[in-house]
This record gives sequence, C-alpha cells and structure tokens, in this order.
Amino acid sequence: MKGEPDFLQNLRAEIGSGRHWLDRVTVLVYAVLAGLAVVALTVLADAATAFYNGLRQLAWWAPLVWTPAVTASVVWAVRRWAPGAGGSGVPQVLVALDPATPIAARSRFVSLKVSIAKVLAVSGAQLAGLSVGRQGPSVQVAAGVMLHARRWLSPGSGISDRELLVAGGAAGIAAAFNTPLGGIVFAIEELSRRITERSSGLMLTAIVIAGLVAVSAFGNLSTFGRVSTAGVSWWALLGPGLLVAIACGLIGGLLSRLMLASFRGTPDRFCAYRRKRPVAFAALCGLVVGVIAVVSGGSAVGVGHEHTRALLDAGGDATAAHQPLVFTFLKFTASWLSAWAGVPGGVFGPSLSLGAGVAADVAWLLGSPHGTALIALGMCALLAAVTQAPITAMIIVMEMTEGHSMVLSLIACALLASLVSRMISRPLYSTMAQLMMRPLREPADEGASAPR
Repeated sequence: MKGEPDFLQNLRAEIGSGRHWLDRVTVLVYAVLAGLAVVALTVLADAATAFYNGLRQLAWWAPLVWTPAVTASVVWAVRRWAPGAGGSGVPQVLVALDPATPIAARSRFVSLKVSIAKVLAVSGAQLAGLSVGRQGPSVQVAAGVMLHARRWLSPGSGISDRELLVAGGAAGIAAAFNTPLGGIVFAIEELSRRITERSSGLMLTAIVIAGLVAVSAFGNLSTFGRVSTAGVSWWALLGPGLLVAIACGLIGGLLSRLMLASFRGTPDRFCAYRRKRPVAFAALCGLVVGVIAVVSGGSAVGVGHEHTRALLDAGGDATAAHQPLVFTFLKFTASWLSAWAGVPGGVFGPSLSLGAGVAADVAWLLGSPHGTALIALGMCALLAAVTQAPITAMIIVMEMTEGHSMVLSLIACALLASLVSRMISRPLYSTMAQLMMRPLREPADEGASAPR
C-alpha cells in the first residue's frame, strides 16, 4: 500500500543524519543543565530557609528587622538589574510563548541571564522568610536554560523556540517537585496544548531527563511520604471532602483575585504608594510578614513544607500541629503580602501548605478521624483553585504523597475547587501574562492608530 513507512529507508535516513543526532544530543544536554539549575535553586533556597530559621530561633524579634530589610533589598536589586526576574515565573514563560511577543522582547522574560537572576532573587526571598515557593520560579529558570540551546541547533532541526520553552518550563516543574509525570501534564495543560509530532518524543524525553536529574540529586522519595488511606471508604470522605473542596475553592479563588488586583493595581492609596515608592512598600509588607512570623512561631511563613509534614505526621490532628483557623488566616495573609511586595517567588508551595491547613481545620471542626486523607485532598484542591489547572494539581499531589489509591478523590476535589475558583477569579497565570503583554502591544497599537 502506498504511503506506508519504509523501514530500511527511514533507518538509513536516521543513521546518515549526523546533524539531526547532534541536535538531539544538544537538547538532551540542555535538559540535564535545566535540571541542574533547578537543583541549584533548591539547594540555595533550602540553605537560605535554614539560615532564616536559625536567625529566628536566635532572637524572637529578628524577623521584625531582618524580613523588611531583606525584602526591600531584593525588590530594589530586581528592579535595578533584572526586572524580568520578578514575580512567579510562569506568566513570564507564557508571555514568551505568546506569538504576539516580539522576538527582541522575549529575552526580557526568559533568558539565561534572567534564570541566573531568578535563582539569586528567589533565594533572597527565602532568606527574608517570606511566604513564597520555588516551584513556580523553577519554570522560568529551566525555560531560560533550555531556550539557550537555540544558538547551538541547526536551522533544519525542526525544533522551535516554542517547544524549547514548553519543554524547559515543564522540566522545571518536574525537577522542582520530583514529579516527571506532573511536568508532562503541566506542559499540556498550562503551557501549551500542541507540540509538533516530529519533536514531541524528544521534548518529552527532555522533561523526564530533567526530572531524573532532581531524583538523582535528592533521591527517589516523595516529598511528604506515603499518605495511608487503608480502611478509609469513599463514603466516609464524601461529606468532609466536599466541604474541603468548596472551602479551598473559595479561599484559592480569593487569593488568586487578590494577587491579580495587587499585580494590576487598583485606585487606592496602598497601590498608589506602591507605584510611587515600591521599595518602601516592600519593606512595609516585609514588616507585616515578620509580625506574622513572630505570632505563628514561623509556621505561617516560608514555603510551608515543614508545617505540612507536621500535620501529616500528626495524623491530621490540627491542635497538635498548629492553631486551627488562625494558621489558615495568617498563611493566607502572608502569601498575599509576599506577592504584593513584588519579590520573586511562586505560589505552588504556599498553596499546598495553605490547603493542608484548611483540610486540617475541616477535620477538626467535623471531628473526622480521616484527617490525613483530607489533608491530601486539601493540598490538591487549593493548588487547583489557585492555578486553575486541576489535572496538574492532581498529578503533583498524587506523586508527592504516593496517593495512587486516592486518584478519583483527588481529581474530584481538584475539579470542584477549580470550578468554584473560576466563579471568583480569572485564571491567575494567563491573566498576569496578558497584563505583562500590554506594554509590548501599546507601541504597535499607537503606531497603527496614528495619522499617516
């Protein structure tokens, strides 16, 4: 039959095409470098967090001075030397992926220089003790590294800049969470809905390799251990799980809406002061976060993984790990103010911690004996509510907790929480990307409307 593949001819073409093999090796080498960049970010951020915790234990009042000072310094340095390194990192990659973005302007958002600045800036935010994560920034860091491979690829490689950015961003998620499957789903659901058939296998291989680099560095261990659901029936989780999903959807949607309002700016005196004196405003936000650190004993600041592990180890007993309801309010406030301050940092990590706190509070209020399972559902639900990417949230939490037996419960909570969040807020990352695109489009619009 005509049109069927010719095995021998295709084999000769593959073997004889040395340049194509060189291009493939180049992409895979850069995938390793992208994974190493995320590993470096992880090591520096963890070291910064450890230093902050030691300083906080040395003097209870240290966050009141240290946090505002370091926050202001980070914001000043980013605005002075690397404006593109601010924010989460995911919207910047979406801007670079937008076909309307001029090629000359792409380096403002994604480049090797921006990746290096992002690593240092996020480590500085962790050093300040702010409620920010490193997973979102890992997307921008890895994407900048992968895009640098373009200069070594041949014109006929068939690998576009878009595919390099998608593979790099997804590799960042895979390496940051130790979840290669989560990175692949993130690439499909959030970054791009199409990868050309010719290079899809190569891009997926690059994502997996970056994830394996992180696994080699930190071990093939789930971040929060194995969540045991033995003896927990589906009906036992139905009522509490439904309440967790709705509560996380409301809280995540509100947090997303506040972050968008803070990013866009509103006609109030706070946003006006932020526009006029951004460094001083960052110091004020840092001062409030410092107060929260003192009040909560440090549990409501930082990424929050330690607090989540404590809740899981306590079997979901909220009173044994934190103050019910109080932690949720303080973590919510700290995460919002950290983003409003303008420091580089992600929302993935704080969302997981906040979702765990909400679920523990629900288990405490209802007296449910299944607090551990509800915490896993809460982590998934709030991450889905903030990002409005339910499949990615489900895969990430499933891999981080080895909760394969809870797949149906996790996806149900993620879908419901994402639906509730969409009723409150527009999608966080895509809306931020649209706002970032406005200054790039305005000159073209003015030129088109100007008289000849």
